[in-house]
Amino acid sequence: MTQFKHTKRSAQSKALNAPTLLHWRFLLVLFVIMLVFVGLGVRAAYIQVLSPDQLIQQGDNRTLRTRNDPMHRGLITDRNGQQLAVSVPVRAVWADPKKIADSAGFTDKRRWQALAEVLGLDVENLIAKLNDPTKRFVYLQRQVSPAMADYVDQLNLDGVYLRDESRRYYPAGEVSAHVIGFTNVDDQGIEGIEKLYNEWLTGTPGSRQIRRDGKGRQVEILSTEEGKEAHNIQLTIDQRIQALAYKELKWAVSYYNATSASAVVTDVRTGEILALVNSPSYNPNNRQGVSAHRIRNRAVTDAYEPGSAVKPLAVLSALEFGSATPHTKINTSPGMMHLGGRIVRDGKNYGELDLTDIIRHSSNMGTSKLALSVPKEYLIDMFYNVGLMSDSGANLLGETNGIFNERPRWSDFDIATLSFGYGISVTALQLARMYSILGDGGIKRSLSIVKSDQPSESERVISEKGARQILEMMETVVQEKGTARKAAVPGYRVAGKTGTSRKAIANGYGEEYVNIFAGVAPVSDPQLAVVILINEPKGDLYYAGDTAAPVFSKVMAGSLQMLNVTPDDKNVSSLAAIVGVSHDG
Repeated sequence: MTQFKHTKRSAQSKALNAPTLLHWRFLLVLFVIMLVFVGLGVRAAYIQVLSPDQLIQQGDNRTLRTRNDPMHRGLITDRNGQQLAVSVPVRAVWADPKKIADSAGFTDKRRWQALAEVLGLDVENLIAKLNDPTKRFVYLQRQVSPAMADYVDQLNLDGVYLRDESRRYYPAGEVSAHVIGFTNVDDQGIEGIEKLYNEWLTGTPGSRQIRRDGKGRQVEILSTEEGKEAHNIQLTIDQRIQALAYKELKWAVSYYNATSASAVVTDVRTGEILALVNSPSYNPNNRQGVSAHRIRNRAVTDAYEPGSAVKPLAVLSALEFGSATPHTKINTSPGMMHLGGRIVRDGKNYGELDLTDIIRHSSNMGTSKLALSVPKEYLIDMFYNVGLMSDSGANLLGETNGIFNERPRWSDFDIATLSFGYGISVTALQLARMYSILGDGGIKRSLSIVKSDQPSESERVISEKGARQILEMMETVVQEKGTARKAAVPGYRVAGKTGTSRKAIANGYGEEYVNIFAGVAPVSDPQLAVVILINEPKGDLYYAGDTAAPVFSKVMAGSLQMLNVTPDDKNVSSLAAIVGVSHDG
């Protein structure tokens, strides 16, 4: 009985003590839960109110993107709007080595082999290039065609991506390569007009900051930034004349086995350059294996002694100074003379010559005596006035001022040789400026190659009467008994002058020649000046009257026709002869 009571009390104690223990545990759990929520609340308040920047940055990194609007380089066109340089859309193939490593991307060798083949790369070298997981960006190939880009995209390689680019394309190819130049893989100009006006042609792309969702879709435009539009450039070049001149130069270099040739065509009234070409040239759309000498713009960088092409300046100096008139007789007998222990000579004894005959027969004796009849400073100033001692003003890349050594004292022999084009070196572009001045009645202005609405500054450096007289004298050069009958243009009166000079070498002159013919037409109302330079012709024909003169005739004839210039030679009854110009050498 006693044992039963004791057992009953124990059961009652346990029944009374159980709720107390459960209550304490409940409070402990509740406290812990509340503590966790308080901690979370404090943390949330801290990262969202007191220090939210890091969290915002992480979120923005996942959702914000900046997208650049496409911006293409400006167009380059000729004076008639024909496109000479355009930008075409292409793609670049790039890779993320870290992404490739994380996804074990090199396991599918077959697809990597296909990528290497389409890009023209060795697969082992390609894999080695991408085997550094610390890198995040590596170009595989720039400026690939859309077809190649589509093929790369279909390979679906992890870590290999495409991005939009633009590539410069030159529709005129090698014809205008020396004028236009080209850009590098980053679309920056590095030659010609492309480099000179790189900032003008290059725009700044606009951008948009957007927010995207987890699936990469654009959900919001946060901000936009306007870009700077690229500008176009219109050149003074007439691509029709440019193509004609290049065709004739290329033929001449081949036919006369010459080292190179250059041609310049200018509008004498405005100073605008209508054509500027060199041969050999290069294809700016594919420059692989092109040597540096082909890229050089020889018409503006290479200077040569012009020879007889500058003889009109000696005659003009005598006319302007008043030491001679067009009818003055100069005794050139016996065809040679001694000056300071050196000899000046003609090819033969011409006897007495008037100024017209001196130009027609290209007499060294005649021009020397005329040059010595005026003060030395006056003659040298004439060379300065017609632009042979300075750049042309066209602001072309690599343009030189020629070579002219000022002397404290000028000997009679120095003056004589200067009068027939030795002791001075000029470029084809400088000669074109000189003949433009003669054609425009003695008005000097800078040459230009970029079209402008503003007329260039001009000044008179030769009297209109003197310029007219010298043109009429030079007209006899292309007539009967002249030194360049092959320069005649059927239907038009042409005034010009040959220049055949030996190339200088160490301690004298070698056996290589430079042939020049420069002239203007039509004489009654001069419109164009054309300079043709043939460098180092080889073979039996090495005088300018046989090489440069016929090329001049073809270029001048075609240019006058293209510009619809009215014929002024009344001795030609039919214009049919103008069209049928053939390459007869």
